[in-house]
Amino acid sequence: MKSISWRVQLGIVVLAYAAVSVIAAAILYGRHLQELRYPAEASGGMWAAGDAMLYVFIACLFMIPTGFLIWFIARFETLYKAYSQLLLVFTVSAPICLSLLYLGETHVSEGLANFCLERLLLSPFVLVAIGVSRLVARFDRAKRFVTYALLIEGMTLGVAVALIIRAAGAGER
Repeated sequence: MKSISWRVQLGIVVLAYAAVSVIAAAILYGRHLQELRYPAEASGGMWAAGDAMLYVFIACLFMIPTGFLIWFIARFETLYKAYSQLLLVFTVSAPICLSLLYLGETHVSEGLANFCLERLLLSPFVLVAIGVSRLVARFDRAKRFVTYALLIEGMTLGVAVALIIRAAGAGER
């Protein structure tokens, strides 16, 4: 049996991203219509929790074609090496954001603090993507870069959780 060409595989990945984008847009539009129909109820905390769960669901939907994209580019050494280097540079933003939030509490603008908080909230999804990247890596150099990225992201997430637990423990006293 003849294997599918790389152009067709890339086209399938692009179509998967397009399909997920259409699904996400339809879901978000439906949610917007609900908020317009029930404006008083939409301002409550239960709706905010529902919005948060919806965003996590949409992020998980986008992880499916992303996994296939990572699997696809893992076959090309130059492309995967560049991807792994970019991934390593991106993961360095996690400890920077954590340190800005923790140490620069009063010296960081609200916009930068929100950006850093959102970057850290995306950390579990980034960690899954890095884990998939490490599993499919074929080339030694790319494996090394992805392993470093995995260590940086994992350690940053662990430190962030430890700081949250420490702050919660200090709040009880």
